Amino acid sequence: MNTKIVMTSSALFYGVIGILFSFLPNEIAGYLNVESNIITILFLKIMSALYLGFGILNWMAKETLIGGIYNKPIAFGNLMHFCVGAITLVKVVSNIKTHLEIVISLTLVYVIFAILFVYIFRTNPTKTKKKK
Repeated sequence: MNTKIVMTSSALFYGVIGILFSFLPNEIAGYLNVESNIITILFLKIMSALYLGFGILNWMAKETLIGGIYNKPIAFGNLMHFCVGAITLVKVVSNIKTHLEIVISLTLVYVIFAILFVYIFRTNPTKTKKKK
């Protein structure tokens, strides 16, 4: 499996979410009907930093071998994030009444990335021959 595609797409996903949380925290809180106070904005901005950090990590590691024993911390960090996120979102989907389309979309993205990172974590990478 070519991990470059997975790492690039996850980096872009993290980056988009991180930028949205960083620049539009008041608007996101308002859209989700969450009280927009200093603590809510603080948590959204801290989440933004986490997403942007993971995004830049994946972007910078996209050219390296990932899987098996190679770059195990990167693979495991992504695996943990997406698996825990997917489990949490699957639990929430059955109980949520508002913004169901957002939660279902996020759930699908998280489940797909969780499956991909499980595969990456469990298999050994193969080097691809570069054409000259």
